[in-house]
Amino acid sequence: MTARPEDLPASTSLVRLGPERHAIPPSSRPHPVNVAFLGLGAIGAPMARHLAKPPFSLTVWNRTASKAAAFAAETGARAASSPAQAARGAQVVVTCLPTSREVEALLDGDDGLLAGLSNESMLVDCTSGDPATSKRMAARLGERGIAFMDAPVSGGVVGAQNGALTIMCGADPATLERARPVLEAFGKKIVLCGPIGAGDAVKAVNQSLLGIHIWALSEGLVALSKAGVSPSLALDVINASSGRSNVSQNLFTERVITRAFPRTFKLALLEKDMTIAAEFARENRVPSPMTQSAADLFRVARGALGEEADHVEAVKLLEQWGGCEVTG
Repeated sequence: MTARPEDLPASTSLVRLGPERHAIPPSSRPHPVNVAFLGLGAIGAPMARHLAKPPFSLTVWNRTASKAAAFAAETGARAASSPAQAARGAQVVVTCLPTSREVEALLDGDDGLLAGLSNESMLVDCTSGDPATSKRMAARLGERGIAFMDAPVSGGVVGAQNGALTIMCGADPATLERARPVLEAFGKKIVLCGPIGAGDAVKAVNQSLLGIHIWALSEGLVALSKAGVSPSLALDVINASSGRSNVSQNLFTERVITRAFPRTFKLALLEKDMTIAAEFARENRVPSPMTQSAADLFRVARGALGEEADHVEAVKLLEQWGGCEVTG
């Protein structure tokens, strides 16, 4: 016999399942997953936004405290005054900073992550980092019984906003499964690439390919422009042919030809990632002349165009050298 609502104790809550109501005692309700998110940059903030709602209970920290306070006021998350405070009570701590060294710098001190993490916590580093530093951090955390995984992401701001990022994970399978509910909040494709550092390595190689495509297409379009060929026409042909890539189909079509150059991802960060890829190849004694040369060229572009330039603005250096503009 199905209990009627008026027959149930006042403390019992109800949910509707189909045409009937079934009582669910409060003790059986799922407990929130306590998450801390450190680093509310262009990618980090939209990632964290997905965690600022049930079943998560979110605490945020940012080096610019006002940004964390504004995020908390908007989303209902809690803003912490230090990495240690953010980590206390968190089951999963997610970091998303420009470099691995910056994450590593958060570990120590009275206000550092190690002061707040417990052996029931885990650190998920979504920074586009370097394998060597990730391995060093994993070893230090492991001494305290704290799990670690490198989990850099790809997909840009739009992917972060849509919860559709690709996440490249360096961890053991058990650690990934512990982190999966959090990763699924902002990731669509979650791949276990291998042990600690493998996620960083795959991300660096991916970024190196991005830079190589940008530089090679810049060279080609500048040469064609100087010869009197319309860049728009050239891209139309390339995008229907074997030379097409995301760079030609989207980035150059939407940002270079239009001269829009929205600043969504810094050239300086791409240069950092390409340098990691070059170092990774050298450490593994793999001949990589193209990767090394591309990293060197982006280092020159970074110096010429400045720290705030967008990654696609590398074409501007080729335009200066070639004496013409890729437009129209």
